[in-house]
Amino acid sequence: MDDESRFRYRVEVLPALARHGVRPTGHTPPEVVRGYVRDLYKYEIRTLRERYMRREFPKREYADRVDELRQRYSVLALLPHQLIEEAG
Repeated sequence: MDDESRFRYRVEVLPALARHGVRPTGHTPPEVVRGYVRDLYKYEIRTLRERYMRREFPKREYADRVDELRQRYSVLALLPHQLIEEAG
């Protein structure tokens, strides 16, 4: 990696990030990328809870919807340094 591109994101991670509208460049720190995706997840989980509290769907569906949301945000299982390729 040169000075122009400090971070090289793992090829297999990029589609997962793109699903959330995230397209990091070589200048985007992985901490920023993960934090942004985490904030999106937190927004969606809060929205889901609010919908449940308004009784838009029954309680028996809530756990399944939370689980589906977690699966969509599976990239959050990775730590920031795991989003990029190792230097070397």
